[in-house]
Amino acid sequence: MGEKIKVGVLGATGSVGQRFVQLLDGHPWFELGALFASERSAGKRYRDAAKWFLPYPMPEEAAEMVVRSTEDVGVDGTEDEELTILFSALPGSVAKEVERRCAQAGYCVASNVSVHRMEKDVPLVIPEVNADHLALINEQRSNRNWRGFIVTNPNCSTIVLALSLKPLMQFGITEVRVATMQAVSGAGYAGVPSMAILDNVIPYIEREEDKMESEPLKILGTLEGSRIRNASFTVCASCHRVPVMDGHTEAVWVKFEDEISEMEVKEAFENFNTDVDIETPFAPQKPIILREERDRPQPKLDRDAGRGMSVSVGRIRPGRMKNEIKYIALGHNTIRGAAGASILNAEVMVKRGYISRT
Repeated sequence: MGEKIKVGVLGATGSVGQRFVQLLDGHPWFELGALFASERSAGKRYRDAAKWFLPYPMPEEAAEMVVRSTEDVGVDGTEDEELTILFSALPGSVAKEVERRCAQAGYCVASNVSVHRMEKDVPLVIPEVNADHLALINEQRSNRNWRGFIVTNPNCSTIVLALSLKPLMQFGITEVRVATMQAVSGAGYAGVPSMAILDNVIPYIEREEDKMESEPLKILGTLEGSRIRNASFTVCASCHRVPVMDGHTEAVWVKFEDEISEMEVKEAFENFNTDVDIETPFAPQKPIILREERDRPQPKLDRDAGRGMSVSVGRIRPGRMKNEIKYIALGHNTIRGAAGASILNAEVMVKRGYISRT
């Protein structure tokens, strides 16, 4: 590919920010050039600013970087001409202002944050599902007079659901119901106190159900000119935090227009092959892996499938309602569901010419 593209991480000290730093280490296309965080971390070496919690050593090159303030990035006169892509893991409270400022300044912002996902001219992308929605980039830049742009990936639980639904769209989906069992890492390092989650299930995750009920409709919708026509089915979600470190598990019920067999669904999952070219470093060889064992998928056994970028499905069986199938889906929430998803989006944008290689 030639010279690597310089990238930065916004919100580098948080849980998803750390996952970006870990996954970008040694990336064949991207080189980590800057780390950004709040004022209290600015000026410190990354090893001193970040309370590293991943079960891997902190990359040595990143550890010695001096953290820069998000208050400065994208401000007139402070543009870093070497940086092309900014991966955003910012807190929602500051993400809107910072991401827009950076896009206006000319950066490509690949965001894992929810604040811009449902805006009409912002692509919400899972490349194996709706890479064509990246065409909204041109509309966004024109509408907002930005030199750069924002592209988002979905919520961690939405990615698992929407990717598993894509092969089933051919059968005419009319209704989806989903109950999630979500890992504690999805709440961040200090998100759920241990005394609250050990020996317990918490049947509420703030704003999670709203995201799961709205985001899949945009992702699985169709691009019509300069707008997305949402998918026509409905999604009803119930979301729960469980004492699992990594890996979101989802029980899914899908109702179809006509009768469908368990075998047809299995074949659709097994034969799913995206209709676009996604041969990039983070693209899994099989986006969906069918687990035939009756007690799979399981987080401990299956969250790292495809280096954490594949979604596993299993326990496929008829539902009690007419024309209904139910199954279990599982994906790694901080890789496929967060940092890895943003990196894959950026790779596809490079391959499609939205991000220059020079």
